[in-house]
Amino acid sequence: MTKILRYLKPHLLSLFFAVLLICCTVAGDLSLPTLMSNIVSVGIQQSGIEDAAPKAISQDGFRLMTDLMEPDDQQLAKHSYTLITAAPDDSRVSQYPLLATEDLYVQNSVTGEQQTQLNEAFSTATLTLSAFGKELAAQKGQDTANSDAAESDQSGLSLDALYQLLPMLEQLPAEKLHALQETAKQEQSLMADQSGVALAKQFYQEIGADTDGMQMGYIIRIGAIMIALTLLSGIATVLVSLLSSRIAAGVARALRQDVFRKVTSFSNEEFDHFSTASLITRTTNDITQVQMVLTMGIRIAVQAPATGIGGIVLALQKSVSMGWIVALSVICLLCLVGVIFVLAMPKFTKLQKLIDRMNLVARENLSGIMVIRAFDNEEFEKDRYDTANKNLAHTQLFVNRLMVVMMPIMMLIMNLTSLAIVWVGAHQIAQSAMQIGDMMAFMQYSMQIIMAFLMIAMMFILVPRAAVSANRIREVLETTPAIEDPKTPVSLDETKAGLVEFRDVSFRYGDADDAVLSHITFTAQPGKTTAFIGSTGSGKSTLINLIPRFYDCTEGQVLVNGVDVRNVPQHELRAHIGYVPQKGILHKGTIASNIAYGKPDATREELESAAQVAQAMDFISKKEKGMDSEIAAGGTNVSGGQKQRISIARALAVKPDIYIFDDSFSALDFKTDAALRHALKDYTNNATVLIVAQRVGTILNADQIIVLDEGRIVGKGTHKELLKTCPVYYEIAASQLTKEEMA
Repeated sequence: MTKILRYLKPHLLSLFFAVLLICCTVAGDLSLPTLMSNIVSVGIQQSGIEDAAPKAISQDGFRLMTDLMEPDDQQLAKHSYTLITAAPDDSRVSQYPLLATEDLYVQNSVTGEQQTQLNEAFSTATLTLSAFGKELAAQKGQDTANSDAAESDQSGLSLDALYQLLPMLEQLPAEKLHALQETAKQEQSLMADQSGVALAKQFYQEIGADTDGMQMGYIIRIGAIMIALTLLSGIATVLVSLLSSRIAAGVARALRQDVFRKVTSFSNEEFDHFSTASLITRTTNDITQVQMVLTMGIRIAVQAPATGIGGIVLALQKSVSMGWIVALSVICLLCLVGVIFVLAMPKFTKLQKLIDRMNLVARENLSGIMVIRAFDNEEFEKDRYDTANKNLAHTQLFVNRLMVVMMPIMMLIMNLTSLAIVWVGAHQIAQSAMQIGDMMAFMQYSMQIIMAFLMIAMMFILVPRAAVSANRIREVLETTPAIEDPKTPVSLDETKAGLVEFRDVSFRYGDADDAVLSHITFTAQPGKTTAFIGSTGSGKSTLINLIPRFYDCTEGQVLVNGVDVRNVPQHELRAHIGYVPQKGILHKGTIASNIAYGKPDATREELESAAQVAQAMDFISKKEKGMDSEIAAGGTNVSGGQKQRISIARALAVKPDIYIFDDSFSALDFKTDAALRHALKDYTNNATVLIVAQRVGTILNADQIIVLDEGRIVGKGTHKELLKTCPVYYEIAASQLTKEEMA
């Protein structure tokens, strides 16, 4: 899989922007629960007042709070506030109406750290005041229950009553005040914040500030930020999807190009190892699997870990004591995914092989439909395809059922997690250890953490299947073709154009024990025809396949134009050869485009001349569009004989030094065969013609006939010579020719 990832290199810039956008999306998503918590805790519960230290406070209020502070906090407060003289025309009167008639303390511009210190100072002073009130109540023998409740809610306090305590506070011994302050510091910070904010609201109301407007303004402001973050996150998500899709598609395109390029460089030996159906699956389905994982993985690989880690940090900031709930949920989720992974992983490898099998059966059925119908085997082939299809379907259904089971279990885990958070959080809220908004935020972060781990787990399931596909692709890309161009190529000797020599050549397929060809030696001269004949399996086609290097001989030498073919670049070698295979292969297009396949710049006259020699013009001229008539894929709309003649014309149009006809006249009638051979002799008078034939009549006039039997040359000479010297040839000829032709 890692070797496939090198295809990401051309897309690094797009990948960088995708990661950047993902980080922005994660930052936005992680901010939303906290903002929602702020709306509930600050906007609703605290009436939009964020700080225990008010922005403006009356002189009596300032005096009350500073009297309750420690010396350092007093100095901080005095440096952070400025006494503003009453002035009806002051611009701040609209915000603080009391400033029109009375002097007020207004907070200076402070840093975030200074604001935090001020809040702590005012909150501690508030709790100190509560402690002092409780002590006074105890001294008077009053019930302190109301005082206890007032610790977390100062909304019912009367500032006038508190200001009456100022003389007592100022006369309070330093040791006593210090003890009250220490008692206040021991209270929970959440209780201190809530008490401080509640008293700050009273100070705002005292100076005539619009607390309802402050609350609405805070909610609208935070809500607007949430909407903006949601929109930006949505846009970023769309852009990330676009970029990841383009990157994955680009990688898939490059992979398909390289796989196709590699496959076209394969020799017949590699095609014997990789089936056509398997190569098609690797080029399509396997690359699609890699593309799909890249599309998802680019986003998940960054977003899931960042969301998970960020969610854990922010959730613990809200409540460390409930962290065990998230940990337990993640452990349960990972156990679930682990079980599914163990069950599904073996199926992924099997799945790709089953797709290969189904493609193979489908391809055989479609390409051999005529034979199937001829032998009335449609039902058998349907059953064969149905078996392959069912095997694939059963495996796919097994994997899909595992995925389907995972979803409801995952939802159960998430719902149980939410229930546990509400249960535990409710108790903490009752104990004033947590705010409602923080509990809601913790729940949201828990869901984000679980979803992040789920996405990571899903990747652990999807990546192995993609890894199987990637390994199958890698097998193709890393396969070294048995036939490669030499590192120090040698050009063909043009003075020996068309000369073909076999020098003690032997050949065996792969690791086979028996050789297909043994000690083959002959020379084919330019301007002459050399024919090969022998029983089925004698090695005729294998022999001529060594000339264009479809295979390389295992022993000996094959020379073209006096040069060993292994020392010549394949393109240069094959440019001098016109090859007509046993099975004529035509491509979708026109008759003209098929004939011009080996020579795209051929003129219409050259194409017609080649078709005339190949005896193809008689049926081409009868077609309405002539040479421009359409040819279906595979040449299914022409007969076998017509297909062979077009294939022969394709080789003739190249006008090479060497012509190879591998049993290419088998579909021709005797009259067409004779006419073609007669025209071919004049057309190829200076070229070397190599013919593999089953019919003796096709090679009667060959200058040299080589008889093969079990991979060995058992006869060499003309027709008449072989009748006298080669029993194998005589036996073949006797089975096909009349006595007159044998004479």
